[in-house]
Amino acid sequence: MTEILAISILFIVGAIAAFINVNAGGGSSLTLPALIFLGLDASVANGTNRVAILFQNISAVYSFKKEKFFELKNSLVLSLLSLPGAIAGALFAVKISNEAFEKILGIIMILLIITIIIPQKKEKKIVSDFSIDWRVVLAMIGIGFYGGFIQVGVGFVIMALLHNALKLDLIKVNMHKVFVVFIFTIPAFLVFFFTNNINWFYGLSLSIGNAAGGWIGAKMSVKKGEKLIRTVLVIAIFIMAVKLLDVI
Repeated sequence: MTEILAISILFIVGAIAAFINVNAGGGSSLTLPALIFLGLDASVANGTNRVAILFQNISAVYSFKKEKFFELKNSLVLSLLSLPGAIAGALFAVKISNEAFEKILGIIMILLIITIIIPQKKEKKIVSDFSIDWRVVLAMIGIGFYGGFIQVGVGFVIMALLHNALKLDLIKVNMHKVFVVFIFTIPAFLVFFFTNNINWFYGLSLSIGNAAGGWIGAKMSVKKGEKLIRTVLVIAIFIMAVKLLDVI
């Protein structure tokens, strides 16, 4: 595969993944396997994906701020709670073997398909005062660990917590989500960086697409073609999961 083709693939995949990530979650279920299929070891692919995640969420946070959705204090509180778990998760990720990581990733992607195809109840937007109890603290530490370890689908988990536990409306949920992911990705990125688990050529190529998709995704208040996106996402994830699990 030529470098131009690889760059083109990563840009397109990155833009689509970032748009999905900002509006919902699961975009890394496209980017991470794509990096592996381009020839990177699982750990290097995991680290390289963090470069793009950083660019994506910097772009999304700035875009939300331009749209007058920005609560620095509350976002920072949530982010700081996730940091211990994120560091532990990233350290765990660089310790396990490529084979074990790919099997874990494949299983998680199958579970992700189930969450995508199960019908979701449509609820009215709800807003309340921002308050955190011990359950939210533990949940954010766990989210940080999962995000630091594998990243895939962490957006879904954050959205579920903020919307159901904190009773935030979906716009604020996404606003806090992109900030939290940005913050806990920093220590995870540093772990992968100092352990030489980043391919900068692929990482920067993917980042350009992620930044574009993150900017557009944050500006989109109404998603069009959601059924088509879900269908394509399920098919793509299933194919990648089958290959990762070495079923065929």
